[in-house]
Amino acid sequence: MLSAEVYVKHENFEPTGSFKVRGQLNVISNLGDAERKRGVIVASTGNDAQAAAFASGLLGVRCVVVMPENPNPLKAESTRLLGADLILHGRNFDEARLHAEALAREKGYHYIHSVNEPNLVAGAGTIGLEIVEELPSVDEIIVPIGGGALAAGICVSAKEMSPTVKVVGVQSDRSQAVFSSWKGGKIVEKPDRTTHEGLATGTGYDLTHRILAEHLDDFLILSDDEITKAMRLFIEKTRTLVEGAGAAPLAGALRAKSSIKGKRVVLVATGANVSMELLRKTIA
Repeated sequence: MLSAEVYVKHENFEPTGSFKVRGQLNVISNLGDAERKRGVIVASTGNDAQAAAFASGLLGVRCVVVMPENPNPLKAESTRLLGADLILHGRNFDEARLHAEALAREKGYHYIHSVNEPNLVAGAGTIGLEIVEELPSVDEIIVPIGGGALAAGICVSAKEMSPTVKVVGVQSDRSQAVFSSWKGGKIVEKPDRTTHEGLATGTGYDLTHRILAEHLDDFLILSDDEITKAMRLFIEKTRTLVEGAGAAPLAGALRAKSSIKGKRVVLVATGANVSMELLRKTIA
């Protein structure tokens, strides 16, 4: 289909159905005793929520999660079942984030930023290490971008081991704040309207912006429809369930087919947590 040698990094098979568990385990396991006693709080559209709840449960730490109102019901239920205290607040991720930050100040929780957290980026970066260890001759890694922690981590780790590897980011044209920040050389805010919550963000972030500005090779901007079609292709061609963010690299590869021809390419399938409603629409 792509006229290239294509591999998939299956982060959709992680314990919480998403790569996010790597970063949260790395952050929470590195907290001191005092921080663990205070408990942690995160803001998330869903995958970070489950990851933080899972990691906190393993390490015996109280976890509070703020998600936007009307969340993906699969992700919300999973977050509760994993033991987190779930609060629904705001119309989108950024409103949920501001509320989580306010609660951290008010209640004394340790706030784990979903992007501007070095240990989170480092945890995500283990994906880049694994890709290059298993496939040293990889030419290109295509990775979805929401806030950019995953792409930043992979840029640093993969390029440290294989300086010639190309890392390409993919983002929705309905939530392209990180792309606009990368392209313009400064952090900007943009409307956040994508239906694929793993790609949802309305602003660039300092830590990942600096890393991506230096190391990210290219950016592909796709429509939500292209991403949804890639979800359906994963199901149809490989019987693999991925959510929108996880399918975005395939959509990007289809868009960039001529430039990856004959190359050895890795698509990072970041997660599988699709709501039943979106799955029905995708199949239909």
